[in-house]
Amino acid sequence: MDQIEKTRLIDVQMAAEQEGTKATVQTWHKQVGDAVALDELLVEIETDKVVVEVAAPAAGVLREIILQTGAEAGPGDVLARIEAGAAPGAPAPVVVAAEAPKQSEWRQESAPVEFDRELRLSPSVRRLLRENDLDPAGIAGTGRHGRISREDVLASLAKPKAAPVAAVPKIAAGTSQKIPHTTMRRRIAEHMSHSLQVAPHVTAVFECDFTAISAHRKANKESFAKNGANLTFTTYFVAAIVEAMREVPTVNSRWHDDAIEVFGDVNVGIGTDLGDKGLIVPVLHKSNELSLLGIATRLTELVDKARRGKLAPADVQNGTFSISNHGVSGSLVAAPIIINQPQSAILGVGKLEKRVVVREVDGVDSIQIRPMAYVSLSIDHRVLDGNQTNAWLSKFVSVLEGWQ
Repeated sequence: MDQIEKTRLIDVQMAAEQEGTKATVQTWHKQVGDAVALDELLVEIETDKVVVEVAAPAAGVLREIILQTGAEAGPGDVLARIEAGAAPGAPAPVVVAAEAPKQSEWRQESAPVEFDRELRLSPSVRRLLRENDLDPAGIAGTGRHGRISREDVLASLAKPKAAPVAAVPKIAAGTSQKIPHTTMRRRIAEHMSHSLQVAPHVTAVFECDFTAISAHRKANKESFAKNGANLTFTTYFVAAIVEAMREVPTVNSRWHDDAIEVFGDVNVGIGTDLGDKGLIVPVLHKSNELSLLGIATRLTELVDKARRGKLAPADVQNGTFSISNHGVSGSLVAAPIIINQPQSAILGVGKLEKRVVVREVDGVDSIQIRPMAYVSLSIDHRVLDGNQTNAWLSKFVSVLEGWQ
């Protein structure tokens, strides 16, 4: 009998492989005693890169939560247990170690629920609201009984605003205030510190004329939009990266103690700013196989998913090279830009601005005003040397400046 009961309990587990080795339980969408359907969302797990949604592996009743909100979860860890095929109100199997909740404590779907809106907010939702100074009364909840989910808050943040929201509260003169680290910020700090510890960073800086791609973008932006693609300058950067990798393939590599591993696929990570919540790097896989329209389409999808918090683990894995478009926030040059380990290099693109330059026209020097930006390549000096770095940047710049 015990064996029969035991077989009805199914473990809800973390994936055996995940991006990074640490993750934190963020939000439980079901509680002990709740009925769950197959593939229904149970819990959200936050890593430094994505929020992973863990679904129910079977229909039944959630009998036990092993890892509570805020607990760290590793690959393969058991998060909870479901009694497969059970109905709400059915007695828990005797093999469950923890005492089953009483019938009166179970939340019945059919029972009317009346309680204060504020009390229904999960800790992660409350944190998001607090960090962004948002009033929950102005956000429509899409969860059960109108409950506000994390996605509802992110969707509200994605809407255009008249003015940016101050992330840090006003601090009175002569005082200070500690702002707790978010999980994402803590993971970013660990990742960046590790990169600087293991890789000697060197940066080369070139200047790039955006005249050709600006003209092409102006002529084609509308037609791309009709195909659902936003033709950004990053689209051209990715296309030029592919060409530069053909010229100097060792930039698309990683360091091993006994060898340098060079990749055939150019998987480009695009640094995407999430405001005060940090930075995430979705990956455009196999960009070497895509047309300009294909690159623009995939970039549009990835950036949209990143800003809505909808990236899947696969969307941030297996990058071989990265872009930091730090110029969008006004920076001219950043050096070095920390390499996204275990990659060997990262491209930096500074602010685009009109500058006075000298160009030779019919053998005569001419002073002209051109749209210019500084581009940099920060490298792992264990893998690459100056001549390879400069050759790569020379090709990258020539592709953009000679765009047809």
